[in-house]
Amino acid sequence: MPPPPSAPAGPRLLGTHIPDRPEGVVLVLHGGAARGPRTPVRPQQLAVLRMIAVASAITRAGGGRLAVLRLLNTWRGWEPSHSPVDDLDWALRELAGRFGSSCPVALVGHSLGGRAALVGAGRSGVAGVVALNPWLDLDEQIDLRGARRVVILHGDRDAVARPSRSLRLAESAAASTKVTYVTVTGGRHAMLGRRDGFDGLAGACVASMLLGVAADPRLAAIAAGGSGLRI
Repeated sequence: MPPPPSAPAGPRLLGTHIPDRPEGVVLVLHGGAARGPRTPVRPQQLAVLRMIAVASAITRAGGGRLAVLRLLNTWRGWEPSHSPVDDLDWALRELAGRFGSSCPVALVGHSLGGRAALVGAGRSGVAGVVALNPWLDLDEQIDLRGARRVVILHGDRDAVARPSRSLRLAESAAASTKVTYVTVTGGRHAMLGRRDGFDGLAGACVASMLLGVAADPRLAAIAAGGSGLRI
C-alpha cells in the first residue's frame, strides 16, 4: 500500500522585493505537474525555483517601485478540489490586506501558473496579466471579458503546453479584451533560453501596466494588441 500523501503547508507568499510604499504589486505564479495524487508543493521543486529569475527580472524592470512576491501553491498540478486558482484568490486577499485594496496588482504565471493567472485576470484589483507558456485545458472555457490587460508570451518550441491553445484563447478574447499574443521564437517550455523574451519582456510588461514605464521598444507593438507579434 502506498504511503498517505504528506500534509500540505497551505499557500505561502515569498517576498522578492517589498518597498515601504509600493506603487503596485506583482504576484508571480509557478507551474509544476502533479507527482501522484495531492502532492504538496515544495520550495525546492524546479517549477518553483524557475520563477526566482522571473521575479528578479520584474524587480529590476520596476526600478524598486513594485512589491514583487512569489506564491507557493498548496498542491502540485491542478487539483480539482483545491486548484491553483483557490490559492490565487487567497493570495489576492492577503495582498489587499497588506498593501490596501487600491494598490494595483499584476499577475505573472508560467505553465499552470499562467493558466491560473488567465482565470484570475478579471478579479477585482488585477490591472494586468502576463501568461508565460500557459498550459491550457481544452475542456476549460476561460472568460477574459473582465480583464483589463492580458499579454501571452508563448515559445514556438514548447512541447508541453501547446501554443495553438493559447493562441486560440487570445484570438477568441480579442473582441472583448485588450489581449496581445507574442510568439517567442525558439522558446521552449522551461524558458531556460530566450530570457529576453520571457523574463525580460514579462518585467517590461508589468512595469508598463503598473507604472506606465515603457523603456523596452517592444512594448509599442505589444500595446497595439493582436496575435501576430513574433520576437
